[in-house]
Amino acid sequence: MTIELPDDTPAWLRRVTEPASMERGGSPASRALRKVMTLTSPAREAAVLVLFDGSPEPDPQAPGGLPADAHVLLTQRASTMRQHRGQVAFPGGATDPEDASPVHTALREATEETGLDPAGVQPLALLPKLFVPPSRFDVTPVVAYWREPSEVGVVDPAETERVVRVPMAELLDPANRFQVRSPLGYSSPAFQVDGMLVWGLTGGILAGLITGAGWEREWDHTDVRDLETSLAAVGMSL
Repeated sequence: MTIELPDDTPAWLRRVTEPASMERGGSPASRALRKVMTLTSPAREAAVLVLFDGSPEPDPQAPGGLPADAHVLLTQRASTMRQHRGQVAFPGGATDPEDASPVHTALREATEETGLDPAGVQPLALLPKLFVPPSRFDVTPVVAYWREPSEVGVVDPAETERVVRVPMAELLDPANRFQVRSPLGYSSPAFQVDGMLVWGLTGGILAGLITGAGWEREWDHTDVRDLETSLAAVGMSL
């Protein structure tokens, strides 16, 4: 499925919709892992909504034209959930049989999780699927522009603890960016914002889009921190 980009798509978002900003199909290691892990049963389909809002007019003084009022919508999963508890994520989840497309899945899940009005959301592009080994999901990121932002909040506390519109300026602040390394040796881009640690799949998608869109500011790539320590610093845990 492809999405026809509307003519009035904000210029600062156009490069975000290009799959070239992220390697198609994930890394070679990810593809190999998917092949091994899905020999006995297929991967499960899922989609997440990567939803940006902000002025349609670019800021000529900012990298990539990113406007000062740009935000991205994130959620923090409930600490009582069996999988991915307490983790920060984009709204989204598993595909239901009646879902017609990844866009349908992403919008349905986002509405169920945050209460947003999907009528104000303009889907822009589907990024390449990313395989998530712990849950065996093939996740399709759906990039979208929030043309008419609506009120959002926690719909079901059993699933979601927080719903946050995070300013892109905070994510891009070099003081909030580093890498984390898990006890198993896995490294991930990370952002510490609003009392949350954004890492893993969500951190990787954000880092790829930020670089691809030209929004990036110089930060210390050699700053690698222990994942468990970084989570504890913001009151989170694995």
